[in-house]
Amino acid sequence: MGFEFIVTFVLGNIWRAKSEPGRSVFTGENHIVDYSVLTSSDTGAVGKRVDTSGDAIVEIMDGAGHRLVDRVMLPDDFKSLSEQIRTWCDSNKTDVVLTTGGTGLSSRDVLPEVTRDLIDVEIPGMAEAMRVASLKVTRMAMISRAVVGARGSTLIINLPGSTGGVRENLVVVLPVIDHAVEVLQDRQSGSHPI
Repeated sequence: MGFEFIVTFVLGNIWRAKSEPGRSVFTGENHIVDYSVLTSSDTGAVGKRVDTSGDAIVEIMDGAGHRLVDRVMLPDDFKSLSEQIRTWCDSNKTDVVLTTGGTGLSSRDVLPEVTRDLIDVEIPGMAEAMRVASLKVTRMAMISRAVVGARGSTLIINLPGSTGGVRENLVVVLPVIDHAVEVLQDRQSGSHPI
């Protein structure tokens, strides 16, 4: 099954909705979430790299009916990255923070440490599912240190810094983002999805 088919299938089965800015809104059985994108890149922060991985996140999330609240590119600096994620999570204006970059083995790759320092609870199954899916494409997925967790009622998902890696990983967790946010915000009702 090709990547394009998976994306088309997933996006084609998620109903699109409109809402006012703020927390996610239910419409029928589905709802959209408000999300923010943080790109961690030294070269990008000084204008020497186009943020194609951030573009891929926006394309996939908007295509699924979710709404972008904010998008920032910062250097690979622990304090700056931490402050930005904390601000988004603690403002209650975003349901999901999606990060791209900074998950490798370089001394400047600090997003997993930033995320672990900020989260109240880790959600290892989502990160493991992303790595398993990526391993079908590249053995390099074994060295991804991406973390998924929650700070308060905001879901934080670390994605790779490559456009292809973002697409491979985000499509895997996209079908459960709505439900994860719903549970984090104590709004889950009805039977548990399968």
